[in-house]
Amino acid sequence: MRPRRIRQSILITVLSLIALVGIAPYLFMLLTSFKNNAEYYKSYFAIPKPFHWENYLLAWRQISDYFLNSLIVAVASIIGVLVLGAISSFVMARYEFPAKRFLYWMIIALMSVPGITTLIPLFILIKNMGLIDHRLSLILPYIATGQIMSIFLMRTFFENLPEEVFEAATIDGANGFRLFWNLAIPLSKPIISTIAMISFLGVWNDYVWPSVVIASNQLRTITIGLAFFQGEFLTEWGQLFAGYVIASIPLLIVFAFGMRYFVSGLTGGVVK
Repeated sequence: MRPRRIRQSILITVLSLIALVGIAPYLFMLLTSFKNNAEYYKSYFAIPKPFHWENYLLAWRQISDYFLNSLIVAVASIIGVLVLGAISSFVMARYEFPAKRFLYWMIIALMSVPGITTLIPLFILIKNMGLIDHRLSLILPYIATGQIMSIFLMRTFFENLPEEVFEAATIDGANGFRLFWNLAIPLSKPIISTIAMISFLGVWNDYVWPSVVIASNQLRTITIGLAFFQGEFLTEWGQLFAGYVIASIPLLIVFAFGMRYFVSGLTGGVVK
């Protein structure tokens, strides 16, 4: 066997093992979601016999409100992040104004600040605004914190768009809004999809912030709802893991349909 084929075989084997390690927890979760407690305690890794499909129906009855809350918060947050981030990034990329670079680097410097250090100041701000135990206490902070990554990625992408296209549109009489809406946005679908996916992932999986500002059961998000899914004395593990599977479905759908845009969005600003 040629040395090149040997290296390829070793590489494929190593990558396959890494992929198996990465997917093993999800397979365990999926198998457990079809078990009852007796089967779960008998063998963690055995294939359930029979498959208890009713676990998903019972789990959905418990977490449907939490699922809807997370969906509302995620969609509203993503829209806010994309709208404000796109406008800010376009202005920073295509217009000159005083202290432009200083403002940009100050925004980028916020990426080095650990999110946990802003927890108390942000809580005090939300409390003073009277938004504790309200959906806006989730949506507004997510929009604000999402601007940092949004501006960082979109500004670079807007700067690398062909200047000739904007010059031609300007000669034809296009104003600033038309340059933004009719040129920049259609050409920026990959980076917009990338930011939307990153924002959705962060909002959907967040546990700490919702647990701090949300107290009402009807406003809890999916992560908090699943934490309260466990009983005080008895936990139905099959139903709990079915809830985990249901909660992961939106993430799988988003990545399945958006992975192509995600990869091209992250690499779009590499080569000018």
